[in-house]
Amino acid sequence: MKIGLVGLPNVGKSTLFNALSNAGAESANYPFCTIEPNIGIVDIKDERLDVLGKLYNTQKITPACIEFVDIAGLVAGASKGEGLGNKFLSHIREVDAIVQVVRCFDNDKIVSVYSDVDPARDIEVINLELILSDLESVNKRIEKAAKLARQGDKDAKAELAVLEKIKPVLEDGKSARTIAFDKDEEKIVKGLFLLSTKKIIYCANISENSLPNLTDAEAKHVAKVQEIAKSEGAEVVALCAKIEEELIALPPEDREMFKEELGITESGLDKLAKAGYSLLGLMSYLTAGEKEVRAWTIEKGTKAPQAAGKIHTDFEKGFIKAEIVNYNDLITCGSWQAAKEQGKLRLEGKEYVMQDGDVVLFRFNN
Repeated sequence: MKIGLVGLPNVGKSTLFNALSNAGAESANYPFCTIEPNIGIVDIKDERLDVLGKLYNTQKITPACIEFVDIAGLVAGASKGEGLGNKFLSHIREVDAIVQVVRCFDNDKIVSVYSDVDPARDIEVINLELILSDLESVNKRIEKAAKLARQGDKDAKAELAVLEKIKPVLEDGKSARTIAFDKDEEKIVKGLFLLSTKKIIYCANISENSLPNLTDAEAKHVAKVQEIAKSEGAEVVALCAKIEEELIALPPEDREMFKEELGITESGLDKLAKAGYSLLGLMSYLTAGEKEVRAWTIEKGTKAPQAAGKIHTDFEKGFIKAEIVNYNDLITCGSWQAAKEQGKLRLEGKEYVMQDGDVVLFRFNN
């Protein structure tokens, strides 16, 4: 899963990135500090792995992970090349989803594009630039598809119908992700690589003063972000990027104590990981043994052979059966053999749809 962190300059993107990945991205108090995207691979916390690790006395634990990309700050006019617009837009095309960091706190010391705090305006600036870029792309594709459609090309006719469905929505200043598409249309939309179809998580960046409870002013800002997100079917995560950065800098044994002092029950990473999984329809299945305990990320609805292919393409090609035990059943039984003896182990075939928390051993032909 590859998620891009976007936002206006100096809203806390790089600070959040540092907190999430501990990758040390440059975070300075001036616009366009980030030019080329910083990339960090972040583990997803999954307590089930630690439990399985102890059960199997495993040598290695490998969690699922998210790739976070810290993309340059955007300004109005990016779709026409203002600021670092062209680079910004090209980097967004490469991610699966967007985390739009929105400033919801006051701080006169922060050098900002705007003098006041207005999350609705900031969201509109970024979304509008994505919409304008998409509108230009759609107009070009309509011209090409219309020409081929007149020549009798069935695929071009289908694409043209979808493009003509999208265009008026973009012209109305709305993102393409607000449109309901059927399955056939969705396949066409994926091939258009539009920016405003990307699923989005709005990250409301609050101040240290709003922990654990939001101040009245920041509560109003966050409520506005939530209102916008609800209209788009998007997710919202509220956190303090600065606190998260300080938290990740502490030794692991001190982090829980610091979180308790601040009244934080979940880290920003945990919140974003859960939101990202939910947004993209993802889940994890597990493999366990003495050598390694590991979580594998797949889309909900994935069948057993395709899940096996996540480990190695040969597993999918030669798939025979999958031995599966539900995680909770395995822990209750105390071992794989005990789960088998108690009838908790199942043999599943090619049509089996994987479930979150399945502990799996794949059988396949070499």
